Amino acid sequence: MPRTDSGLQLRSLVKADGTLELSLQTVATPAPAADEVVVRIEAAPINPSDLGLLLAGADMSNARYGGSATQPVVTVTLPERALKAAKGRVDQSLPVGNEAAGVVIAAGSEASAQALLGKTVALIGGATYSQFRCVKASQCLALRADATPADGASSFVNPLTALGMVETMRREGHKALVHTAAASNLGQMLVRICQEDKIGLVNIVRSAEQVNILRQLGAVHVCNSEAPSFVEDLTNALVTTGATIAFDAIGGGTLASRILSCMEAALTRAAPKHSIYGTTTHKQVYIYGGLDLSPTELHRNFGMAWGIGGWLLFPFLEKIGPTATNSLKDRVVSGLKTTFASTYSREVSLLEALSESAISVYSKRATGTKYLIVPHKK
Repeated sequence: MPRTDSGLQLRSLVKADGTLELSLQTVATPAPAADEVVVRIEAAPINPSDLGLLLAGADMSNARYGGSATQPVVTVTLPERALKAAKGRVDQSLPVGNEAAGVVIAAGSEASAQALLGKTVALIGGATYSQFRCVKASQCLALRADATPADGASSFVNPLTALGMVETMRREGHKALVHTAAASNLGQMLVRICQEDKIGLVNIVRSAEQVNILRQLGAVHVCNSEAPSFVEDLTNALVTTGATIAFDAIGGGTLASRILSCMEAALTRAAPKHSIYGTTTHKQVYIYGGLDLSPTELHRNFGMAWGIGGWLLFPFLEKIGPTATNSLKDRVVSGLKTTFASTYSREVSLLEALSESAISVYSKRATGTKYLIVPHKK
């Protein structure tokens, strides 16, 4: 049997001289406490949320590739803005990866841990770009017998984010929603959720190819932000759906402002009379990603009833509590191979994840280039 008392782990280090260093380290696998399990990680996705920690805002086109074939080391000089943002993590070697799936190979004495022994599970809790991970049993989600680790690797971040958006919409009194970067794995999940729940959804993408991806899924309202007719198309879709809440993965630039403006224009069409303060219906944009790291620009032509803020998954789950969270998780497990299925453009080992060919692709965060790390792949 291969050794399980230690394994490789991908690490990200920001040095005081402004250099980012990516490397693999051999780390010990701790024995599980009573309420813990040890998981042999078989699959871990590279999500946009992982790249913030992994790459620390670096421009990887300037990266330098060194080390050896078995111990690669990638270095790059951080821009001043990124170094300021990383001030709190300087000289700390940090493990990377939010979620994964694998097989439980050891378990503590508590019943909740023993019940998972030998099971294929998804897990959350960081440091998942590792060959082995010791976590609390409560951080694991037992998968159905027909689910593989690759099926379950993305069981938390994208599915629960998509469900969280719909739940936020309902709790805040909106009836339909807008989503940007909508051709992503998460966006495709959201399309299927809204179809199942009969919720109006306006999808914003940035190319004709991405329009076709969502049309093939049956999406009704798909707006290309690069098309000359974007403002008219978006406004018409908002009139039809009545969407007054948006979740924006882009963050920077003017897109959030344009969405608010189009919402106001859609509401104005049905307004009984004109007001210099705009319509009274509240319009909300939540920024949940940072595909564009430039400043968010607002052009105030959308009245006074509006809001813009940040939205993150884990604070949302804390807010709704364990009962509601478990209900969302149950829905994910039941639809893991359908509604919440993820697709990957390439599977890479931990060594390959630090190769120039891999980093040059996944660092761009482009739709259709989602990578899956398979830690034990040779």
